[in-house]
Amino acid sequence: MTSKILKIALVGRTNAGKSTLINRIVGEKISIQNKKINTTQVTIMGVKNIKKSQLIFHDTPGSNFLKSLNKHSRNLKTNLWSGIDDSDIILYLIDSKTANIKFLFEQIDKLQEVKKKIIIIFNKIDLISNKKLLPLISNLSKNFQIDSFFTISAIQNIGIKDLLDYIEKYSYESKWIFNDDEITNKDDIFIVGELLRETMLTYLHKEIPYNVNIETSNFKILKNNDIKIKQKIIINQKRYKKIILGKKGEMIKKIREDSQKKMSQILDSKIHLYIEILNA
Repeated sequence: MTSKILKIALVGRTNAGKSTLINRIVGEKISIQNKKINTTQVTIMGVKNIKKSQLIFHDTPGSNFLKSLNKHSRNLKTNLWSGIDDSDIILYLIDSKTANIKFLFEQIDKLQEVKKKIIIIFNKIDLISNKKLLPLISNLSKNFQIDSFFTISAIQNIGIKDLLDYIEKYSYESKWIFNDDEITNKDDIFIVGELLRETMLTYLHKEIPYNVNIETSNFKILKNNDIKIKQKIIINQKRYKKIILGKKGEMIKKIREDSQKKMSQILDSKIHLYIEILNA
C-alpha cells in the first residue's frame, strides 16, 4: 500500500482552541495553551499517522492578521501565512461561544485568496446549542466556497475522529516527511522552552511574557534518567527582573515549580530545573 501525506494549516482567532486541538490529535502536549493573546509565536507542526497517511498539522499564531501594525504582529503574520502557504488545505477553527459574523467574513474572505480548500470547524460545541450555530453555518455557506463544516469539542474529544476520517481522504501519494514515531517538528529543548513561556504567561501580566527570550542552555540526561535543565530568561528591560522574581523570590519560585512539574509530565522523567534571569 502506497504511503500518503497531507499538510494542513490550523487557523483561527486567538483562543479558538487550536493548540488544544493539535495536542488532542497527536496525543501529547506539543503546543502551549493559554488564554492570553498569541501564545503560539511560531508555527509548530503536529503529526498524526492514520493507516498509510501522514497528516501534518501547522499550528499557526492567532489569525488577527488584518490588524498587523506593529513589528511583533508583522512577525506573527509572516509565521501565519508561512504555515498556510506550506499546507494543502485549511482548517479554520471557530470558538462557537464568541463567533462574530463580521470578523468571520473578513477572515474567510482573506483566506480564500490562497485558493485552497477551507473546512470550517466550530469548537466548544459542548457549551452552545446547535440551534445557535445553524444560522452562522447557513450564512457562511451562502457567501463562501466552504468545503465542509464540522462541530467538535477539543477538550471533550467530541467529533475529532470524524474530522480526521474526513480530511484523510484528501491525502495524496508521497513519502512520509516524519518517522513513524515522531509527533512534532520540534525537539525536547524547544518544548521545555515553550513550557516555561506558558507558565510565565499564566503568572505574569501585560507585556512581560512577550518581551523576554527563553534559552535552554543545558539539557542533560543523568545516569538515573533524571533530566537536568538550565534555562535563561533574557529580559530587555531591567525593571522586569524585580517583577519576575516577585516578593522574596516567590514569583520565580512558582514559575520554576510549575514549569518543572509540566516538564516532568511531558518528558516522563524527574526534572531538576534551574532558572536564571539575565539582561539582554
